Amino acid sequence: MSDTAVHERIRAEISDHPVVLYMKGTPVFPQCGFSAAVVQILSDLGVKFKGVDVLQDPGLRQGIKSFSEWPTIPQLYVKGEFVGGCDIVREMHASGELAELLASKGVAVPAQ
Repeated sequence: MSDTAVHERIRAEISDHPVVLYMKGTPVFPQCGFSAAVVQILSDLGVKFKGVDVLQDPGLRQGIKSFSEWPTIPQLYVKGEFVGGCDIVREMHASGELAELLASKGVAVPAQ
């Protein structure tokens, strides 16, 4: 799959779903500690999200990095906007900023 095709796929996924997590593994079975940490944060907040396993598609694994200009996975998108990777999501969660961002974008955060 070309970069253009991968980027189109990513654009479609992040516009079709309010919260998308590009991760290693699945939400039920994360394949790295960083992906597991972000899944746990989103689950703790009660946020519904689409998990996309980049390990299933090497083109996607590289394409998401060029799409966001961010070198690491996982990557969290809210309403089509790149939020960040694990460290940023952890910091935002700890400060309450993540819940605020989700709420401001109209994403239900039932745990709050």
